Amino acid sequence: MRIGIVVDSACDLPKGYLQQNNIVLLPISVRIGDTVLPDHRDEESTLAFLQGPLSERSAEAETIPYSAEQIRDLFLSRLVTDFDQVFCMTITRTRSPIHDNAVQAGYSILNEYKPIRQAAGHNSPFSLRVIDTQNLFAAQAVSAVEAVRLRDSGATVPQMRERLELVASNVHGYMVTRDLYYLRARARHKGDRSVGLLSVALGSALDIKPVLHGYRGNTEPVAKIKGFDNAVQALFDFVGRRVLHGLMTPVVCVSYGGPLDELRALPGYQQLHDTCEKHGVTLLEAVMSLTGMVNVGKGAVTIGFADEPHTFGS
Repeated sequence: MRIGIVVDSACDLPKGYLQQNNIVLLPISVRIGDTVLPDHRDEESTLAFLQGPLSERSAEAETIPYSAEQIRDLFLSRLVTDFDQVFCMTITRTRSPIHDNAVQAGYSILNEYKPIRQAAGHNSPFSLRVIDTQNLFAAQAVSAVEAVRLRDSGATVPQMRERLELVASNVHGYMVTRDLYYLRARARHKGDRSVGLLSVALGSALDIKPVLHGYRGNTEPVAKIKGFDNAVQALFDFVGRRVLHGLMTPVVCVSYGGPLDELRALPGYQQLHDTCEKHGVTLLEAVMSLTGMVNVGKGAVTIGFADEPHTFGS
């Protein structure tokens, strides 16, 4: 059986990994003023954006996910003949409409695919499963990597479906951002009043950086640490301890809002790299998507892994 895997642009996987594993991308577009930039997870284009004049207005950006009609057209024009079963793995539905768009598109796809497949010489049925990864950015990537592993190991469709739902509900994502004022400006532009001016001003004045935890569709601060370098070192040290404890899947995904050389130079990162290597865990690095960077600001770190419930710092 030909099994396809589909993700959206917010899934922080390297472009080479997507191509090597035949993962199909649902692009998210970023509109800043009159300029529309499709996010095809091209690292060079994303880094060039950071150096250009539009980056100064990125807090004003509008992200535009594929509509239900665009998803339907992609599947009917290509995927229903390329694959027999597709797992479409989306950013958490609490942060984007793309999951609901994919579910809506699924009804049309399953009602209309038969004559298209028959014309291509395929008489077997086509199936589609839309999975809410319940996370975003590097943490979203963990479920996609597990889908690749399962597919390549010869797992059956029911086995993949059950396992991927389990993994998605157990992925933990963490983020440290450099600029709290940017987060507030971005939140206000989107109509989200959850980032208060007083807390931002106080945090910035004291150089306090929150560690944010994404889990099962929710995001909340779990620690406040003075200084960006100290915060990311505490995060990397913590992830290393979780690796030693034993993860649900043998991968840690990390993304950075800038060149990867900067990520690798951050305190604690080399030790995390060595810990993962020693214990047979793949540390998968990616430049953060354009979609991610306009939402959380350049220089942010996100990291994800599948694990049992835990408390940050333990």
